[in-house]
Amino acid sequence: MPLPKNEIQRLELLHQYQILDTPPEEIFDELTQLAADLFDMPMAMISLVDAEREWFKSKIGINQTEIPRSVSFGAYTILESEILIIPDILQDERFAANPLVILEPYCRCYAGVPLITASGFAIGSLCIFDSAPRDFSAKEQAILQKLARQVTRCLDLHQEKIINNTQKSFNLLFQNHPNPMWVIDCHNLKFLDVNNAAIIHYGYSRAEFLQMCVTDLLIPEDMPSLEQHCAQKISNANCSKEWKHLRKDGQIIDVEVVAHSIEYPSYNACLGVIRDITNRKQKEQTLHESEARLRAISQAIPIPLFISRLTDGLILHANQKFIEIFRLTPEDSINSRQASEFYHNPDERELILKALAQHGYVHNHEFQFKRPDGTSFWAIASVQFLTFNGEAAILKVFYDITDRKNAETSLQEQNEFLRNIFENIPLMIALIGVNGKPEWVNQEWERTLGWNFQDFQTRDVLEASYPNPKDYQYAVNFIKSAQKIWGDFRTQTQEGRVIDTSWTNVHLANGQIIGIGQNITERKQTERALKTQLEREQLMRTVTGRIRQSLNLQDILNATVREVRDLLQVDRVIVLRFASDMSATVVAESVVNGWTASIDAQIVDTCFQTGAGKEYYQGRKRAIANIYQAGLSECHINLLEQFEVKANLVVPILLQVSEENPCSGLWGLLIAHQCSRTREWEENQLDLLDQLSVPIAIAIQQSSILQQAQIEITQRQTAEAELRSALAEKEVLLKEIHHRVKNNLQIVSSLLQLQSQTLSDPEVIKVLRDSQNRIDSISLIHRNLYTAPNIGQLDVADYIQNLATSLLISYQVSPAEIGLETYIDSVSLNVDQAIACGLIINELISNALKHAFPNQKVGTIIIRLCNLGDRIEMTIRDNGIGFSKEINWKDTNSLGLSLVYDLVTEQLEGTIILETHHATVFKITFPQLTL
Repeated sequence: MPLPKNEIQRLELLHQYQILDTPPEEIFDELTQLAADLFDMPMAMISLVDAEREWFKSKIGINQTEIPRSVSFGAYTILESEILIIPDILQDERFAANPLVILEPYCRCYAGVPLITASGFAIGSLCIFDSAPRDFSAKEQAILQKLARQVTRCLDLHQEKIINNTQKSFNLLFQNHPNPMWVIDCHNLKFLDVNNAAIIHYGYSRAEFLQMCVTDLLIPEDMPSLEQHCAQKISNANCSKEWKHLRKDGQIIDVEVVAHSIEYPSYNACLGVIRDITNRKQKEQTLHESEARLRAISQAIPIPLFISRLTDGLILHANQKFIEIFRLTPEDSINSRQASEFYHNPDERELILKALAQHGYVHNHEFQFKRPDGTSFWAIASVQFLTFNGEAAILKVFYDITDRKNAETSLQEQNEFLRNIFENIPLMIALIGVNGKPEWVNQEWERTLGWNFQDFQTRDVLEASYPNPKDYQYAVNFIKSAQKIWGDFRTQTQEGRVIDTSWTNVHLANGQIIGIGQNITERKQTERALKTQLEREQLMRTVTGRIRQSLNLQDILNATVREVRDLLQVDRVIVLRFASDMSATVVAESVVNGWTASIDAQIVDTCFQTGAGKEYYQGRKRAIANIYQAGLSECHINLLEQFEVKANLVVPILLQVSEENPCSGLWGLLIAHQCSRTREWEENQLDLLDQLSVPIAIAIQQSSILQQAQIEITQRQTAEAELRSALAEKEVLLKEIHHRVKNNLQIVSSLLQLQSQTLSDPEVIKVLRDSQNRIDSISLIHRNLYTAPNIGQLDVADYIQNLATSLLISYQVSPAEIGLETYIDSVSLNVDQAIACGLIINELISNALKHAFPNQKVGTIIIRLCNLGDRIEMTIRDNGIGFSKEINWKDTNSLGLSLVYDLVTEQLEGTIILETHHATVFKITFPQLTL
């Protein structure tokens, strides 16, 4: 974060204004509103840049009151001499983390003018924001700078008001202060002003005081001291000293005068604050006499004690027993030693002072002393404040407990071995007292649950770990039972995270219980994941089975929403279908009793109709834990509120539009609603809903295909009847037949494609694909027939080229891997011959693609069709690895080769020869027939 060169002076000036964290003021709010109105901006503010933050004195259109300086706009604006313009904030990486940019109100452009004081320091800015990128003209910039100067003038007026109020407060405080106060001229010590307390305390009137000097109040014995004091201190006059003063009635009083140099018109003046200490002096004299008696008594007490000064720890007094226990010699000077010299731990004195400051005394405090000869001993002491010789001091009385401490140390060493075992064992261990309260826990317990043992002193940790009353009572009963069995619990850690734990108890003879536990969260997560997976698979099987059992789409959708609601334990599951205008209707619903039903409801959602649902076209899915915190539009929230929705899961149902346009079409949405409360969703729940959208889409497509097939069959039957009754329309009707046949074959091919998507066995999928390719080769004949200019005239070259190319695409073979060459003469084939040739080409090229070029071998396939007078010769050649000599291709279990042989010999009434010298070549000859 950049800083101005004069940052320290800038911050001092800012604090002098005394405006930070002050309430809103009308003048600043009016200037902010004026800036927003002039530039037609939704957001504006007056900000002040402190050391660590940018604070908003006035703001329009912004909820925050301050933001960290490290990401603020003002931190950069105060570096400018005139204005900072950011037309598009998203293009400036300096403000990528600014809360006003990444959160509401999503600022996109900024213009700010530094607030520069008369001394040249920039203390803040006047700035405006917009939610869209924007440029500012020179005139607009000049207007904003003029407004900023007005804000600076208002800040100066605010400072002047503070100064005036401060002066008034000083005068009021001076006159009404309960202690005598006066102002004197430092040069001649004459009184310039006195307050009412001074007039009352000394007995002089104000007029008398103003004719007097300070020396008029002193006794003659203090005059030399005053002259010396003036020579040394009067230059700065910031000092404190005790004097004896004469009152007007002749009484001598003891006073303490605290003097401060002040600014006073036309004078080098000094402010004196006087405190009457006559009573204190009398008490001190009495105390000195008491301390003398105390010193004599302390020497006779047979218990070590010493008194040390509070300020620096210097020992002021120690009795004879203290000297004996520390083995001091007569040559040792006790009064020149610090108390900390006798502490084994140098920080012990600071700890005692803190305890004294908190409680006023310390009883039975154990610590270790050290002697000058290097030996040490343990003591138990009582400590308290007292006044000794007029100084604040500490009295410490102690006893030697070295023998007891040695015994305790031995016992601790004996228990250390067991403690180490309990601390390092990878199990949680807690010792429960007879009152049911934990008395000790090991480190693994603290590390796993996040609590410290000290937390037991201030709260019921067991209740915090099980906030549910039933869970808490179950845990208490389990501990009291002390059964040697393992019990599983859902335990809440100190951070609020819920983990799985397992516990068992051991009952001790003295009534205590040892609780032993372990963290089984990972195991439980695995178990829950397996259970969720089984439930998901069961649901998928149920939905898939319903699709197979029935092609009734409504039955499938009703069963799906019912199963999903039971599995996810939500209040409502619906299937929403969109019309062409993006209006929606609930076509299937399962809802818990008591919540508003939405089945068959016409959903009027202008958000979708204005394009807000575009992300669903791209397959976006959403898990919304709270509809009011998900950034939804107002119209969307209003719609959800109609059906009492608090949280939901939404996945799109996408259909494939067509083979020519493989982009997905949005059919509708599958939605799970939580109405009773907000809900944090698990990722697998959204994935489950997303996976279910696929079989639902398949069911919709199957239903659509079935309806289409039924319609087309009806149309075909109608067309055939019309052909029989209207021979004059033979050509048109024949084309319609070929068209319908081609469509039906494509439907069968699509059904095979859909069926293959539900299978996982590669061999079965392969068989279905081969069958699909055969059907496509026949379908291509009919397409060429009805698209030909003359019915019955088949373009053989175009047909074979398209057939071979589609096979390469089907097997996902690129032209760079296997080349395709065709040499087709002008020949005439009737429909039966064309279908037979197409099937033969399909089987032989498929066989070559599957077996002739292993390991991505590069090669070429050549197709020739020659006219030999009254016969036709068709040759299919590939330069692959060739046929195995051990295979009798005429007598094989291969369906494809058997089909080729039967088509040649029976359908075409021709012959077929296989050559395998340098390549694999099938030569097929058959008679040319009349169409």
